[in-house]
Amino acid sequence: MSQERNQAYAKAMGAGADCPAREIEPRLALGNKVFSAEKLLLARMMESLGNPSLDLVLWDGQEIASARRPAVARVLIRDRGAMLKLIANPELGFGEMYTAERIEVQGDLVDSLEAINRALPRTDRGQIGKKLLAPFNGSRRNTEPRARRNIHHHYDIGNDFYKLWLDREMVYTCAYFPDPAMGLEQAQAAKLDYVCRKLRLEPGETVLETGCGWGALALHMARHYGVTVTAYNISKEQIAYARERARAEGLEGRVQFIEDDYRNAGGEFDAFVSVGMLEHVGVDQYQALGAVIDRSLKDAGRGLIHSIGRDRPGPLTPWIERNIFPGACPPSLSQMTQIFEPFGFSVLDVENLRLHYAKTLEHWMERYEANVERVAQMFDPAFVRAWRLYLAGSLAAFRSGDMQLFQVSFSRSGHNRIPWTRHYLYPS
Repeated sequence: MSQERNQAYAKAMGAGADCPAREIEPRLALGNKVFSAEKLLLARMMESLGNPSLDLVLWDGQEIASARRPAVARVLIRDRGAMLKLIANPELGFGEMYTAERIEVQGDLVDSLEAINRALPRTDRGQIGKKLLAPFNGSRRNTEPRARRNIHHHYDIGNDFYKLWLDREMVYTCAYFPDPAMGLEQAQAAKLDYVCRKLRLEPGETVLETGCGWGALALHMARHYGVTVTAYNISKEQIAYARERARAEGLEGRVQFIEDDYRNAGGEFDAFVSVGMLEHVGVDQYQALGAVIDRSLKDAGRGLIHSIGRDRPGPLTPWIERNIFPGACPPSLSQMTQIFEPFGFSVLDVENLRLHYAKTLEHWMERYEANVERVAQMFDPAFVRAWRLYLAGSLAAFRSGDMQLFQVSFSRSGHNRIPWTRHYLYPS
């Protein structure tokens, strides 16, 4: 990343503190008086969050103790401006101030974020964000140009960065752990094969994949199942990496990686698969995706969509949407049906792998922290803290049930060549 891009990123994140990320005591700030009205607002903010088991500690040493004991951690607010940003918009302010080192968490970050998630009333989740984002929800359609900008923001920041903490195959989606004790490499290989078994692939068949990442699934399908794959992606760095892998592994004739939007996919295929792309499509584009699947699948075609999801419709956390995943929207199951229902597809199977994603994130976080000095050399301290918060927040969300991981299998309606049981998924 260039120096100019580093500076732009730091500015966007609100970075400005020079102090390293470490456990510290709150700093004294003489003359920066905390007013009783502000303390009352902090207390009301905590109440609106369901009174999570966190203590707030202000820059002058004053403490607002959690109503729930014992407290999981202490949240240190280093200055009055950070406090006001947190009060004004907790969902956005916490991430911005944590990234800028103006808020510190003394204790386990994942446990702290999980405590917040679990304290929030289930019926109120996402309501604050919905109100804040309401003026923009109708206008931010995921058009092709916007989709390209969004994907570039997240996936084109450098393959070397992702190599530091992903598995050898560079799979950036939920792994599958038949045995929770298995390593990340094993679990990602198990996921690739699990998807192939769900698709019931046969040698000689053709597969359309949209959002292919760095190419691991496409190459696995071709190598181990004897199919021909056409894979679409709009990330320049991912496509270049995938093409080089196909060439190096002698699979160029079996896998075609196309740098283009999924909406432009053409041809007829026996199977359709999308793993980790739907989160970026946008609900307003679900019928467009359904139309692509409908025109691409043969009469006996079937498919699978693997996506982060939610129990009910709602916006992504504003800080993540702004800084990490612009344009992303994990759907509820009811929203996912908008892909299938207008085109007469039959949903055959739905599986939720939420805890498998939590386990995946545990591995990613461990690898990320083991390489954090190299990340800092590639980018800057604000980037390090932003991605630490993103990974920790994601892990907390899957542990607490705020996020789900859906695998939905489907086929054209009325075809009876479907498995009688699920035994085919679990070979002995």
